Amino acid sequence: MPEHPNTLTLTAPCEITAAASSGDEAPKPRRFSMTAYTGGPMTLAGWRYPVVVDLAGLNVGDSSRPIFLGHQQDVDDVVGQTDRIEIAEGQLVASGDVLGDSPRVQRVIALADKGFRWQASIGAQARKVDFVKANQSVVVNGRSFDGPLNVARQSVLGEISFVPLGADTQTSALIANQPKTQQHKELPMDFSEWLTAGGFDPDALSDEQTATLRASYDATQQGSNTAVADPPAPGTAPGTASDTDEDDDPAKRLRATAAGELRRQSRILEICGSAHQTIAAQAIEEAWDETKTELEVLRASRPSSPSPGGAMDKSPDHNVLIAAACRAAGMTDQRAIVQFGEKTIEASDRFQGIGFQEFCEIAAGRRLPRYRQDATGWLQAAFSTLSLPGILSNVAHKMLLDGFNYVEDAWRRVAKIGSVSDFKEHTRYRLTDDMKFQPVGKGGELKHGKLGEENFTQKADTHGIMFSLDRKEIINDDLGAFAAIPQVLGMGSAEAIAEAVFELLLSNPGGFFATGNKNYLEGADTALSIEALTAAELLFLEQTKPNGRPLSVAPRILFVPPALNVVASQLMNATAVNETTTTNKPKVATNPHAGKFDVVTSAYLSNAAISGGGASNKAWYLFADPNRLPAFEVAFLNGKQTPTVERADANFNTLGIQFRGYIDFGVKEQDHRGAVKVKGEA
Repeated sequence: MPEHPNTLTLTAPCEITAAASSGDEAPKPRRFSMTAYTGGPMTLAGWRYPVVVDLAGLNVGDSSRPIFLGHQQDVDDVVGQTDRIEIAEGQLVASGDVLGDSPRVQRVIALADKGFRWQASIGAQARKVDFVKANQSVVVNGRSFDGPLNVARQSVLGEISFVPLGADTQTSALIANQPKTQQHKELPMDFSEWLTAGGFDPDALSDEQTATLRASYDATQQGSNTAVADPPAPGTAPGTASDTDEDDDPAKRLRATAAGELRRQSRILEICGSAHQTIAAQAIEEAWDETKTELEVLRASRPSSPSPGGAMDKSPDHNVLIAAACRAAGMTDQRAIVQFGEKTIEASDRFQGIGFQEFCEIAAGRRLPRYRQDATGWLQAAFSTLSLPGILSNVAHKMLLDGFNYVEDAWRRVAKIGSVSDFKEHTRYRLTDDMKFQPVGKGGELKHGKLGEENFTQKADTHGIMFSLDRKEIINDDLGAFAAIPQVLGMGSAEAIAEAVFELLLSNPGGFFATGNKNYLEGADTALSIEALTAAELLFLEQTKPNGRPLSVAPRILFVPPALNVVASQLMNATAVNETTTTNKPKVATNPHAGKFDVVTSAYLSNAAISGGGASNKAWYLFADPNRLPAFEVAFLNGKQTPTVERADANFNTLGIQFRGYIDFGVKEQDHRGAVKVKGEA
């Protein structure tokens, strides 16, 4: 069974009403009611697959339970208390009194008075969960569901809160502040505001669509029920209760009712057509009228992705979205194809040019509130899903690595790459004493070799940075700007390693390069040339072990700043070289160093901004193969050589979207016999 948390958050509509009072009687407290769960599948944060809560196994506990605001269990956040929590007709329902009087609760009531539709968020603990695999089905709460999904067979109801918006944006509730007989004397929103709140663009609607939505708006403001009452019998005036007429024929009433139902179903099938059979089935089963059916068809038909006619019910492959974001940030198609493959890149073409908010909506797989109108609601709804945070983390990780790989990494050619298991100081040992094989003595006795140890230290530290996309950048709606941030930070991560290596090398720690160590040359005759290269190679080859015997390690790398790259390349590639000094020398017939060393160039060697004080465009180096005899070592924690990016535990309501990137490494000098430095000047 897949890993999952044990917490459930159920979000559903709730309603606040007022109780009437008469005379001098104190006003009764407002009442609230909520349908917390309808028995269907939910997409919950932290759960890989949808969750269905088996209501038969839900322990609701005591019917008296505090109601909070936004899951904040503080006295100022107490909204009220329930007096009824039960499972009725396959649903979890609760109701009670609004008792809180803090300023925060008064704001809840004030928003309710203006027509804001609150939702309820109920937490539960899952005690037993069954996983239903793909291609399998299960019956829960009297309904059949197809896998993959999780079924919470046993769970315990926790706290209940009012929230502005939950994970399920399809749920909503009317919140009134008058008794039922007085509801809707004043409209909480005009028609234009009602359209905008519902996610419709008034300017983009046709006359027919506007008329349909107007009818739905009028019905809502009049407090009409979505269920359809039985139609009047033929010949009866509208509004006449013919079914209460004692002289009326019961069979006649039955036929009239059946005919009215048949007309309703026919009209629903006509409205839905072949494209919305699911809506048609639900409308017939739940006795919707024409107005509600047309409204749901309009919602389902509204484009929700960049492609015309796209729908939210099936989000594109996550890799496609990640590739689209990476390309928006400037990742070249060539690098993107290597990362994702040609088919994924082709599929991402249709998402080129979309904004960050639209990208998040597609990634979340649901319609989100408009950020400008409800920033907090947008963030809560977007990040209550499991897919969006994961996709954004993957985008950040890909772009971090892309930036990391852009930076010069010449240090990898001259430094050994090691690994440490923790952040403590580690000791490195190199066997350098007399281990030469000796003749076997009489009787086959082997002599003991002399085992001497030289040690060097190494220690890793954490280097990192946090980055965020704040409210202003989200409103600017630039997808490329988001993805470019981790790319720049990836470059910063690579630069941190490179600068650490070269700051150590150029600072010459503890006199690492010194004549006493037989690994340093200076003077006017040390400028890079055949003679100087010969002298440096000889100095390297004359290094000895502590016992005085030859080291027997040859240099492999000629390490130079950019100013010497051409000269170094010529020395390694030309078979004959004509050198000119104060007096012309004859053309050298052969170049003794042709092809002998690998030329490696780094701009860090001559950059004066790198601390250490040893930057020069004339100095050059010979290095041994670092895996054979390391002069310097870069050690990574557990061998992980690339930065890690993860979603930080941030306050999304105020900071926006936040991530952090970090890498653990340490740089330390090792054996001075592994390199020779040549000053290149007097």
